[in-house]
Amino acid sequence: MQEKAVALTFDPDDPAIPTITASGRGAVARQILELAFANNIKVREDPDLVEILSTLEVGAEIPVIAFAAVAEILSHVYRWETRERERTESNQAGIP
Repeated sequence: MQEKAVALTFDPDDPAIPTITASGRGAVARQILELAFANNIKVREDPDLVEILSTLEVGAEIPVIAFAAVAEILSHVYRWETRERERTESNQAGIP
């Protein structure tokens, strides 16, 4: 089975629905993942969700059927970013 990857863009300050910014299979999927890892972009493995999202064109908004799964992923990312920000602030303040 060929590897697939889909990248989403979402701005929490913008009420727009998340959109597909990249999608690919095989070598393109690996390149999407490599770019994400190189830029500290959170990656989540969800074969069912990628199956749904990989059928969409780049620039398309995510469909209603995928809202719950994407919301769960975004929630995970926000929690991680908050922990990282707090850890950085603690380190800068000299708190162990």
